[in-house]
Amino acid sequence: MRLVVAAVLLSFAGPALAQHHHEHSAYAGLDARDIKALSEQRLADLQAGRGMGLALSAELNGYPGPLHVLELAEGLQLSPDQKHRIHNLYEAMKSEAIAAGAKLIAAERALDRLFAAGSITPGSLASLTQEIGARQGELRAVHLPYHLTTAAVLTPEQRRRYAELRGYRSAR
Repeated sequence: MRLVVAAVLLSFAGPALAQHHHEHSAYAGLDARDIKALSEQRLADLQAGRGMGLALSAELNGYPGPLHVLELAEGLQLSPDQKHRIHNLYEAMKSEAIAAGAKLIAAERALDRLFAAGSITPGSLASLTQEIGARQGELRAVHLPYHLTTAAVLTPEQRRRYAELRGYRSAR
């Protein structure tokens, strides 16, 4: 008898639990963010000028970024001149990326504020989403050239070793 009662209770509880599970979106809790489209980590990365995978097409095709080269300086046996040059590349890239990131943050904030205020229009939506796309492109355009320049500072053997140290299968 207990088994039958348990089975009946579970038959009612199952759909109720499933319904409760479906009531919560994967976005639950994100509504507390300052800028809804940007996680705290993404915001911090943009403010710090980090790459966030924007240069993977370069990185994974044998064009390393300056920060990772500096991190692997010992294993790559960088000369003092190489280290100095790559450090300068990194500082310049970081400065440009922070400025570009600030513009992207501002555009995302403007979009978020219009939605929050209920004053978004089709025109402002089109304008801001185009601006956000352009700002994302600009941010990528900041990072990618530094991968080209960094690769040019390294010897072919250092580039091969870099790929090896990073765990990549192939390098140019």
